Amino acid sequence: MLTSTSPPQPARDATTVDRLMEAAAHAFAEKGFHATTTRDIASGAGLSPAGVYVHFGSKEDLLFNLSRSGHQSALQLLRDALEGVEGSAERLAVAMNRFSAWHAEQYQLAKVVQYEHQHLTPEHRAVVLGLRKDIDAQIRQVLERGVAAGDFHVDDIGDTALALLSMAVDVARWYSPTIKRTPQEIGETNAALALRLVGAGHP
Repeated sequence: MLTSTSPPQPARDATTVDRLMEAAAHAFAEKGFHATTTRDIASGAGLSPAGVYVHFGSKEDLLFNLSRSGHQSALQLLRDALEGVEGSAERLAVAMNRFSAWHAEQYQLAKVVQYEHQHLTPEHRAVVLGLRKDIDAQIRQVLERGVAAGDFHVDDIGDTALALLSMAVDVARWYSPTIKRTPQEIGETNAALALRLVGAGHP
């Protein structure tokens, strides 16, 4: 299991930690990492600024925990979505559907996960980049299997995987609960676009 490399912290109260992480996700998504203060985060969680440091060593440590847990959630979602699915088109459709919908359902966390990780320390960034490579590998494996079966027609698996992941990730940049399209509809649209991109029919 991946663990933080930050100095040991006192035992954490799960409820307070959850509130802090939720407040941090909201603040980072709205203002960006650098413009967000620990006071912003503490206020959103109903704590004093000093309360942040009871549970996290720094603002960057909070960002790392958010980034790591968000990537782990997205990776597990992909693994669960693909489990037991056999057909090439079906596998790509379900992966793109769920991954895209997740970026809408968890749009604040997803925005932080996808666009703020560059502010992590090199050590923390390496952990997160490892998880990003694992996510990339899930899509690459779907494409490799489809190409090997003759179901997909792509010139470059790496470039195609990047295009597909970018399509899903970008949802977090523009999604808002005020738009008319639901996360499920966004997922279905991106799944259909993904199948067209690889030259496959509908599952």
